[in-house]
Amino acid sequence: MTESNRRDISWIFVLLAAYFVLQVGVRLATSHSLDLDEAEQAFRSQWLAAGYGPQPPFYNWLQYTVFQVAGVSLTALSVVKNLLLFSSYVLYGLTARLILPDKALVAIATLGLLTIPQIAFEMQRDLTHTVAVFFSASIFFYGFIRSLKQPSLASYLIAGIGIGFGLLAKYNFAILPAAALIAALSDARLRPRIFDWRLVLTAVVALVIILPHLFWLKDNLDFATARTLEKMTASGDASYLTQVAMGVSSLALATISFAALTVAVFAIAFGKSLSAALGSGSEWTRLLERMMLVYLAGILLLIVFGGAAGIKDRWLVPMLFILPLYFCLKIKAAGVETDKAFRRFMPVVAVIMIGVPAALYGSVATARFTGHYERLNRPYAGMLETLRKQAEPAAILAGDSLLAGNLRQDIPSVPVLSVDYPGFHPDLTGRRPLLLVWLLPQKGGSEALPPDMAEWLQTNLGVSAPQASVIDVPYLYGRGDDSYRFGYAWVNQPG
Repeated sequence: MTESNRRDISWIFVLLAAYFVLQVGVRLATSHSLDLDEAEQAFRSQWLAAGYGPQPPFYNWLQYTVFQVAGVSLTALSVVKNLLLFSSYVLYGLTARLILPDKALVAIATLGLLTIPQIAFEMQRDLTHTVAVFFSASIFFYGFIRSLKQPSLASYLIAGIGIGFGLLAKYNFAILPAAALIAALSDARLRPRIFDWRLVLTAVVALVIILPHLFWLKDNLDFATARTLEKMTASGDASYLTQVAMGVSSLALATISFAALTVAVFAIAFGKSLSAALGSGSEWTRLLERMMLVYLAGILLLIVFGGAAGIKDRWLVPMLFILPLYFCLKIKAAGVETDKAFRRFMPVVAVIMIGVPAALYGSVATARFTGHYERLNRPYAGMLETLRKQAEPAAILAGDSLLAGNLRQDIPSVPVLSVDYPGFHPDLTGRRPLLLVWLLPQKGGSEALPPDMAEWLQTNLGVSAPQASVIDVPYLYGRGDDSYRFGYAWVNQPG
C-alpha cells in the first residue's frame, strides 16, 4: 500500500473548517459595511415571499430564517455563506472518495476547488445566489454519483434535494441535471440506474421543494426573467451573426478564465505526467466529459436560439466545478504516482489559503494609502449614527437596495424601503418622521432630492419633495480627509 493510500483524509475537512472560520473573521474585521449581495439579503429579509425578483428565493429563505433566530447582522450573513461553502467542499470530498481509491487524489480534488477563482475568491468577495448554486450542485453531484455507484433510496433522495435547491438558487441550474441524465443514458452500463423506480422519488422531492416558487413564477414570469434576459442579450443593435459571435467568444473566455488557474496548478503539481494523463480515461472520466459537453451545448443553444450575447464565468459554476475531480480521475486512470505531486500541490494550496483572505482585506484596507475606495469603504453606519442624533426615524426610504440593506443592518426595528424595489410597501401611516437617504455623485452632480424619490413620495404618500441636505462622512480606511457624500431629507421631522 502506498503512502497516499494510507493517509487519512479527515484532516482535509478540519483544514477547511479552520479556513472558513478564518474567512468569517477576516470579513468581520474588514468592514461593517455590506456589499451588493449582502445588502440585498439584509434588505429583503424584512418579509418572506415565494419569490423576490430575478433570482430564485433559496438563499433569501435561508438567510431570512437565520436572521429570525440570530438577528440581522454581518456575522449572520458571513456565517451562513461560509457554512454553505464548507458544506459544499465536504460533499465534494465525499463524492471524490466514492470514485477515487487514492486518498491523495481525494485530497487534491477537494482542495483543488480553491484553484477556481470564481469559487475561492469571488464567492467570498460578494456572491450569494451563486454560493447557493455551488452548494446545490454539490448535493446533486454527490447524490447522482452515489446513485450510479451505490444506489439506494437515500442517494436518489439526495439527488432530488439537490435539484430542488438548485432550481431555487438559479434557473440555469436546470441544465446540470439534464446534462447528467443525458450523459448517463448514453452509457448502457449506467442506463439501469436511470430506468429505476427510485428516480420517481428524485423527481417528486425536487417538485415538492420548488412548488411554492413555481406558483409564484406562474404569475410573475416577466418580473423574474426580464433582468436576466436583459443581461444575457445585451448586444445592442448587433446583427444576429455578431450576437452569436459575441456569445460564443464570451463563452470561450468564461471557460478559459474558469479553468486556467486549475490547469496551471495541476501542471505545477504533476508536471509532464499531467499531459500524458489527459489522454487516459475511465468510465467516470467519460461520464463527466459527456456531462460537460452537454452543459456547454445547452449554453450554446441559449446563444444561438436565445439571443445570449454575454456569458459570465460564474454561470459555469454548476458544471465546471467538477474540473479538479475530473483531472484527478484522469490521473488515476493513467496510473500516475501521486505522493510527490501531493507534496508539490500543498504549498500552492497554502498560498491560496493565505492569499485570498489577505487580498480581500487588503483591497479595502489599502485605500488609506491609494485613495481607491471600494463599496466596503463607504461609511453607512457613521452616516446613520449622525442622522439619528437629529431625530429617530420611524421609517426610511433609501435611494437603492445597496443603501437600504446597509441601513437595515443598523436599524432592524424600522422598516426600510427602497425606490428601486417596489415589491415591499409596508403601511407607513403614522410612521413619522420619515428619513430619506440617497447616494450622491462624489464629483459634481446635483445635490437635490432625486426625481424618482420625489415621485415616490407624491405617489405613495401625497407628500411634496422636502428640503434636501448633504452629509459628508469620512471613509472607512480613508486617506487624509477623504469623505463620502450622502443626500438626506426628513418628512415631518420633530421640532
